[in-house]
Amino acid sequence: MARRLPSQPPVLPGFSYVHVLGSGGFADVFLYEQNMPRRQVAVKVMLSEVVNDQVRQMFQAEANLMAQLSAHPAILTVYQASVSSDGRPYLVMELCSASLSERYRRESIPVPEVLRIAVKIGSAIETAHRAGVLHRDIKPSNILLTAYGHPVLSDFGIASTLTASRQEDSVGLSIPWSAPEVLLDEVPGSIASEVWAFAATIYSLLAGRSPFELPGGSNSSSDLMSRIARAKPQPIGRADVPASLESLLRRAMSRRPELRPGSVLELVRELQLIETELGVPQTGIEVAMDDWALGTVADLEERTRLRPIAGAAKPLPARRRRRLAERAGEYTPVATVREGSGQAPRSNSRATGPARSPQLTWLIAVGSVLVVALIAAVLVVLLRPGSGGGIPTVSGISASLSGETVRFTWKDPGLAGNDRYQIQVIGGTSSIQLSPHFVVDGSAGETVCITVAVNRDGRTGDPSAEKCVDVPRG
Repeated sequence: MARRLPSQPPVLPGFSYVHVLGSGGFADVFLYEQNMPRRQVAVKVMLSEVVNDQVRQMFQAEANLMAQLSAHPAILTVYQASVSSDGRPYLVMELCSASLSERYRRESIPVPEVLRIAVKIGSAIETAHRAGVLHRDIKPSNILLTAYGHPVLSDFGIASTLTASRQEDSVGLSIPWSAPEVLLDEVPGSIASEVWAFAATIYSLLAGRSPFELPGGSNSSSDLMSRIARAKPQPIGRADVPASLESLLRRAMSRRPELRPGSVLELVRELQLIETELGVPQTGIEVAMDDWALGTVADLEERTRLRPIAGAAKPLPARRRRRLAERAGEYTPVATVREGSGQAPRSNSRATGPARSPQLTWLIAVGSVLVVALIAAVLVVLLRPGSGGGIPTVSGISASLSGETVRFTWKDPGLAGNDRYQIQVIGGTSSIQLSPHFVVDGSAGETVCITVAVNRDGRTGDPSAEKCVDVPRG
């Protein structure tokens, strides 16, 4: 089928047209130069023949979504959105390269590089999910590279909120990277289907083709859909891809959604474990930690107001507290006598109840001591490393230097079940892993410090003492 010619670039105030960057089914992308501030930008312009009320709403939704999410370092930045003088909506975006979508087809991208890209893009997808947004078109061509080589996720053009109903959805699909339940119209999209698409994208970057594409065979839409429904992807076919990575991707593309990792974040954490397995530094997860980071401008003022803690009251002045206590019969003034004054203490004006016998006082004191001792003994047993009730603590971290790369190691303090190590790089990122070693790429003259704690069922135990290494200069 012949490709259509690009549409006429619109005249945009403050921008000068340069040339065409690409064309799609609903829009063209042009290179413009912004006059102030001076920079080159990509401008996505809707086609006039497809613009109607529904398309305008979709385009506005895309603009709002991108603006809300593009603060994330792995999501394409949107500078502005508007409508041109000829009635076509447009987006002004950061200029990025689509070279990755061409590169994976012609050469083998190193496994550590694919893992680094995957962790960063997975962080972006997880951030969108936490904002209630499904991307719904995750694929290699929607991963762009900034001028500095950082991967960013683009094209939320068919994205929808997690609460959208099936009747409201009428969207295009990228078949090779779509989950079987989406292709079969069982669901319009879900977190599980995004996990599938994300795994299929990682597979493609490693294999140089989509998971169900047969090199030299028939790969029509019907062929691909039939193979995806069976959910048996072809082997990646690279000796440098560890079996653990291929197994993880197969599990993430299981026909049954419940057998896949429960979230993109869960999949990303397993990718970090594979980085550790390969002996390369773990790529940090970048997910917004505070609710306000995922909010809209309208609710920022409310969320930044300081409020007293629920149930807390302003302390009363000491004199006011004493008067209230006296009225309630809970306060007994204590007589004070200056030494050497010869004055006898004044008796209290209010009775304080019958006096306790010395025997009763002694029994109460002994009982209190026994209770405290019993509680302390129980805590010692529960918190002993390796015991069933406590979380063990890591100690004795050692480190070695190879050039500017620091390798930290420690002994297993007694992990059990689904325990994981939580590593915190001081002043940097945190990671969760199973292996008792961690690699950090340092810089000359830098001091690299980490702490290690054990995470058990979502609870984190006491961190280890900081272990620091000075990376020598030169």
